[in-house]
Amino acid sequence: MAPPFDWWTKDSHRGTPVVVKMENPNWSMVELEGPSEEDFLITDSPSRLGRDKSRNKNAKQLTWVLLLKAHKAAGCLTSIATAMVTLGSAIKRRIHSGRTDIETTDIDRENENPTVKTRFYTFIKIFLWLSVLLLGFEVAAYFKGWHFGAPHLQLQYLLAMPFGFQDIFDSLYSRWVLFRVEYLAPPLQFLANACIVLFLVQSVDRLVLCLGCFWIRFKNIKPIPKQDAAADLESGENGFFPMVLVQIPMCNEKEVYQQSIAAVCNLDWPKSKILIQILDDSDDPTTQLLIKEEVNKWQQEGAHILYRHRVIRDGYKAGNLKSAMNCSYVKDYEFVAIFDADFQPTPDFLKRTVPHFKGNEELGLVQARWSFVNKDENLLTRLQNINLAFHFEVEQQVNGIFINFFGFNGTAGVWRIKALEDSGGWLERTTVEDMDIAVRAHLHGWKFIFLNDVECQCELPESYEAYRKQQHRWHSGPMQLFRLCLPAIIRSKISIWKKFNMVFLFFLLRKLILPFYSFTLFCIILPMTMFIPEAELPAWVVCYIPATMSFLNILPAPKSFPFIVPYLLFENTMSVTKFNAMISGLFQLGSAYEWVVTKKSGRSSEGDLVSLAKKETKHQRGSSEPNLEELKEEIMQQDQKAKKKRKHNRIYMKELALAFLLLTASARSLLSAQGIHFYFLLFQGISFLLVGLDLIGEQVQ
Repeated sequence: MAPPFDWWTKDSHRGTPVVVKMENPNWSMVELEGPSEEDFLITDSPSRLGRDKSRNKNAKQLTWVLLLKAHKAAGCLTSIATAMVTLGSAIKRRIHSGRTDIETTDIDRENENPTVKTRFYTFIKIFLWLSVLLLGFEVAAYFKGWHFGAPHLQLQYLLAMPFGFQDIFDSLYSRWVLFRVEYLAPPLQFLANACIVLFLVQSVDRLVLCLGCFWIRFKNIKPIPKQDAAADLESGENGFFPMVLVQIPMCNEKEVYQQSIAAVCNLDWPKSKILIQILDDSDDPTTQLLIKEEVNKWQQEGAHILYRHRVIRDGYKAGNLKSAMNCSYVKDYEFVAIFDADFQPTPDFLKRTVPHFKGNEELGLVQARWSFVNKDENLLTRLQNINLAFHFEVEQQVNGIFINFFGFNGTAGVWRIKALEDSGGWLERTTVEDMDIAVRAHLHGWKFIFLNDVECQCELPESYEAYRKQQHRWHSGPMQLFRLCLPAIIRSKISIWKKFNMVFLFFLLRKLILPFYSFTLFCIILPMTMFIPEAELPAWVVCYIPATMSFLNILPAPKSFPFIVPYLLFENTMSVTKFNAMISGLFQLGSAYEWVVTKKSGRSSEGDLVSLAKKETKHQRGSSEPNLEELKEEIMQQDQKAKKKRKHNRIYMKELALAFLLLTASARSLLSAQGIHFYFLLFQGISFLLVGLDLIGEQVQ
């Protein structure tokens, strides 16, 4: 007789129901039952047969679950396959075009000395071929039984091995191991330790800056103009409205000239107290004509604006600004605001910056923060936004609050003209004229203020080629300046602490040591330790501290947290360009003295486009007609030139060579079962590969 509860269980639902929805429309919904407690009871009752059937049913349910997992896995593999096919087609286009960064032409030349480029590339290629050779050697040794986990075990094994029973390969490999233990590992370990010390010092500096930023936020510290200055601005025309000169230097930037000119002409400042200089260094006749016509339109609208063009374009941007400051009417002005061609200040920009000068005769510069209209355009612009957000939010703000000194950003700033003249004016001796004038002004006792809450919109480079050239100039120029300014810094009358800050922190640590250890430690020493395992890099150097520093860097841009890993890898990838630029500037190798204007795309925010549209309707009422036939002819000639200089994606050989070097080292790390080192080298190699194939920025079809 069956137990009394058997009849009740026949009509009841046993177990926990699980509803599984199959994504394939040809499959229906299936209800799976989980096992109940009775399925795990072992008895000799007749109900055992029912439980056997239940087990069979659960086995079928498990099969359905496995089929569902397989279906999802197949969908994932399909997505990966599609992405790989897309990536493969892009790589095929790159290789088919055959354009590399090794090519140099008169029209589109890299901002690097060809001799320096060749030597640096040769150096990387030698390391690559050596690593490939060593990888083959190590793989052969691995299959012959040379399995070692720790370096000291290798030495013990070799000392205990009877050399008489070795074959030729074993004898050769054992001699190689003894050679690297005796001669290669000690200097490599010493260099690694030195780079680790520099890495830790720079990490401490980064941590101190972040703590300073947190303190500023916690205490709500920010520069505030004196009350009488703010009250004067609210009192109308009779308030504090000093004479302000506004300068926009530009060179062949026809994509952005309209929006920048419109923005400065809309500045809320009495027209009798402001003069706008459009400093056009363009050598393209069409661009000159378009900019001149735009200036004429705004003159008819009543704007106090002038157009200046230099025939002899010496000194690049510094020469352009120096020439403009030599005009006789400049003596009537007290302050000068400088904006690059892609910058769009808000109408209240001068009202939020100039009042800080009143009653503060030691103040020489007020610097505003940059914001970016195209920060979400592609992965490259997102990563740049992380870097620059940290630069302004942390570096500039902390140095401005606690030291009253930072590097002038070259734009979106207001200078006291007396400070410029007292410091010697603009000099053409480097490509970082903004940092040059800031250092000389600080040595003469002038103070700076950074306004983190005043923003000025601009553009980020959208192509890797443009970003690479910009970074080369930004990292070679400071090294030129350091060589030129070091004697003046030592002889200056500023305090010892300010000298230490300028020499060690401002120049050496942040401009020289940072690119040096980034490239040497992660692109050279780390791969070499895979082939010379007796020299070791701890896991905290490879993974934990870099991850922590990346976390700190990304804090000012919290929306960019999903990109923390690509940011870490990309910064190490860019260390190649920064290291090369630093060496060029430090030893004056020639490439540091070339200026390449960063390419612009002419993007504006929606508000700017509406404003420009309204202004255009006003201009069309009273503006004079340009010579349309001449303009059409010039535009046709420009289009023909543009076809010859069509934009394209390049293959960057140094980055590709380092990609294969790191991937080779990651393959070697598998033999030693070094998990963290393997993953870091693998993903860093992939990062170099993507950048080398120019797949990270703007893609030209």
